[in-house]
Amino acid sequence: MDEDKSPDEFRTYKGRNLIQRPFFLIYALLGVSYLLIIIGFVVALSKVATVSSEISKMRTTLAKDPFQHDLHLFPCGADTRQWEYFSGKCYYFSLKAVSWHMAKAQCEQQHSQLVIIDGFAKQNFIQTRTRNERFWIGLHDLRTEGEWKWLDGSNYRTGFQNWKQGEPNSYQSRDEDCGQVWINGEWNDYTCNSESYYVCEKPLPVKPTAASKRT
Repeated sequence: MDEDKSPDEFRTYKGRNLIQRPFFLIYALLGVSYLLIIIGFVVALSKVATVSSEISKMRTTLAKDPFQHDLHLFPCGADTRQWEYFSGKCYYFSLKAVSWHMAKAQCEQQHSQLVIIDGFAKQNFIQTRTRNERFWIGLHDLRTEGEWKWLDGSNYRTGFQNWKQGEPNSYQSRDEDCGQVWINGEWNDYTCNSESYYVCEKPLPVKPTAASKRT
């Protein structure tokens, strides 16, 4: 009897092993899947925490310095968007033609002065925005005929110059004591009471201090 039962028991055990093996693989795959889901969830939470931290830092920075964002977008000031930035300074190109003296006064009212052109870079910047029109600049010989001076006291004689050929001169015995950028960007002297557009120049606005922000 024992010898007859032994082969049946062996076959029964072998059959159970074959039946259980697929279930083991399924459980193993489910376990790996759950593990991957948990890992993905942890990684997602970590990224969310990082983004939240960056947003919090940005909010803190803006709270400390609410003007910083505007200064990046509008270096010359958010309230003066008609001013253009170039090489550390701000420039205003007028939309109305006036006399040289009026142009000087209007620039001063805006805490600036008529532009001083002291090099090729600024000359190129100015002439690309004044093409086909005349614009007053901060150059004159009002005090002594022939002694040209910049409004800021820059050395005219040894500095950059870009006069049109034959200029400066006196046209039909009229005093032409004020400088302007000519149609093609070269300089021309002209009667100061004539009307032309003008270019104002000023330094970048001072970044507000903590004390000024509170007032």
